[in-house]
Amino acid sequence: MLDPPSVFVTVFGETPFIKSLDFFLTYDSFDYSKCQVADEIGIARMTMDKIWNELIEKNIIVKTRIVGRANMYKLNKKNPLVKTLLEFDMKLCSNASKNHLISIKN
Repeated sequence: MLDPPSVFVTVFGETPFIKSLDFFLTYDSFDYSKCQVADEIGIARMTMDKIWNELIEKNIIVKTRIVGRANMYKLNKKNPLVKTLLEFDMKLCSNASKNHLISIKN
């Protein structure tokens, strides 16, 4: 990621798992291959393999289709844990923006 880290990553740390989770929470409308996510968050494919299995096992991401030889996955918005994470991420961002506005005024 060349962009500055998100509020979610800033709060929870720049571990590969957190960066992967943040990617899916941020870009929740589309599906992605394992390689696409690894490239976007700047981690090795081998590292992504371990994380990917955990995301699937926890039902955080679900397979949507196959494109060529790539399996595509999307955030599982039906999972109660994912719903909570999305809400929490929005609250973090809202809180951070309020704090930023307060610091600008001072």
